[in-house]
Amino acid sequence: MGLKLHNSLTRNKDEFEPMEAGRVGMYVCGPTVYGHAHLGHAKSYVSFDILARYLRYLGYSVIYVQNITDVGHLTDDADEGEDKIVEAAKKEKKHPMALAEYYTRSFFEDMDKLNCVRPDISPRASGHITEQIELVKTLLQKGYAYEVNGSVYFEVAKFAEYGKLSGRSIDQMQAGARVDVSPDKKNPADFALWKKAEPNHIMQWPSPWGMGYPGWHLECSVMSMKYLGKTIDIHGGGLENQFPHHECEIAQSEAANGVQFVRYWLHNNMVTVDGQKMGKSLNNFITLKQAFSGTHERLTRNYDPLAIRQLILNSHYRSPLDFSDAALFAAQSGYEKISEAVKAVRKSLRQASKGEPDEKIADDLTHLTERFQAAMNDDLNTSVALSVIFDLVRLANNLLEDGNATSGTLDAVDNLFRELGGDVLGVVKDEYEESGAGDEARIDRVIQILIEQRAEARKNKYFAKADELRDKLEEAGVVLEDKPDGTSWRWK
Repeated sequence: MGLKLHNSLTRNKDEFEPMEAGRVGMYVCGPTVYGHAHLGHAKSYVSFDILARYLRYLGYSVIYVQNITDVGHLTDDADEGEDKIVEAAKKEKKHPMALAEYYTRSFFEDMDKLNCVRPDISPRASGHITEQIELVKTLLQKGYAYEVNGSVYFEVAKFAEYGKLSGRSIDQMQAGARVDVSPDKKNPADFALWKKAEPNHIMQWPSPWGMGYPGWHLECSVMSMKYLGKTIDIHGGGLENQFPHHECEIAQSEAANGVQFVRYWLHNNMVTVDGQKMGKSLNNFITLKQAFSGTHERLTRNYDPLAIRQLILNSHYRSPLDFSDAALFAAQSGYEKISEAVKAVRKSLRQASKGEPDEKIADDLTHLTERFQAAMNDDLNTSVALSVIFDLVRLANNLLEDGNATSGTLDAVDNLFRELGGDVLGVVKDEYEESGAGDEARIDRVIQILIEQRAEARKNKYFAKADELRDKLEEAGVVLEDKPDGTSWRWK
C-alpha cells in the first residue's frame, strides 16, 4: 500500500501522488511571531515535520516551505482590529520588527530542541511586499477585487467555488458575520487583500492605493507560489486555519492563476486544556520554554523536549490532544525507556563479538519495518508507528538479557532504531551523552528553582528577598530578564 493522506479538500484518504515523480512541494503556515511558541504550536510543527521526514524516507526530494508572519495578522483573524505584531510591540515597548526578530529566534530555538528539521525556505511576509502588491493588481485587473478608500477587498461572489474547502456557503458566512463589519465591503464575507494604514501605523508600505500593508491571507498565497509554483502538492496548517485563512488562499490564488492551487490540504487538530483550545487569546497556554524548564504552575517537573515530541506522536495529527501533566509525565517515561534501550544496544555493540546478523532477528526486524510503514502509510498513524518502536525496545532488551548477540545483530537493531525512531519519528538521537554528563540539566533546574522562589517573593511583596536572590544569581554569572510572560535567564 502506498502513502494515503486525508485530504481536507476531498474529505477522503487519497493516495498520494505528487505532480512530478520523485519530487514534492510542501507549504505549511508558520507562526505569527508575537510571543513564545507554546504546546499548540508544537503539535502542528512536529506533525508536519513528521510528514516531511517520512516523505524523504520514502525517497522523495522535498522542498519544505514554512513562512514567518511578521505583519498583517490582525487580532480578530479577519479584517478588523490591530496587527498582532504591533499590539504586542506596544505592550513590550519594542519596535515591531525588533519584536518579530526576537520571537522568530525564540521559535526556531524551540523547534530545534523538539528536533524539527528546519524548513528548506522560511520566507517572511515583510520581505515579499512587492509580490503581494502585484497579486492584488492582478486580481483587480481580472475583476475579482475592488478598491475602497485605500483598502482592497476580494469579492467572494465573483469566485463560484468559494467555500469548497470548509464546506460553508456564502449565505452561511453572511449569517455568521460580525455586526460591525467594515462598511467598505460589498459583502460581509469579502476579505481584505490590502489594508489602508493610518498615519501613525508603524508598519506600512507604498502601494498604488496609498500607504498600507498586506492582508494575512494574501501573504501565504504569494510566498507558496513564489517558491513552489502556481500549483503545489501539499499545503498544511492548523484546523483553525481552514476557514477563513485557507479558504481565502484558494480563492485569491485560483482566481489569479486559473489553475488548482493545492492538490492535498492537510490540517492538524489542536491541543486542548480542559476541553478548550490552547491559545494565546484564551491565556491558557504553556510555552515550550516553560515545559522544558518545568516553570508553569500546571507542571510538576521539567520535561525533555523529545518527551514532548513523543507526547505529540502518541496522538494522531488529526485528533485533538488534551494536555495534562500526567500525560507528559508518561511520555517522559516512555521516551526514557526508548533512550535507555538504544544506549544499551550501542554500548553492547562496542563489546560484542563479530558475526553476521541472526536470521530470526533479521526476519523480526523486517516484520517490524513493514508494520511501521503500514501505520505511516495510513495517514501518518504515528501512535501505531511509535508502538512498533516499543516492540523494538522489547526485542532489544531480550537480546541484551540473553547476552549472546553478535555485532551484526546488534548493528541491525541499532540501524532500525536510527532509521525508524530517528530519521522518521525523531525521538532517537544519533549520539547520547555519556553517563554523568547531565550536570548542565541539573544546573538549569537549580537556577529555575531560584527563579521560582524569587517570583514567589515578589508575589508576596518580599522585595528585599527577591532582590537578594537576583543579586546572588548575578554573582554566579546568571542574568535574569523579566518579560510579560515570565522570567528567563542567560549567562553573563
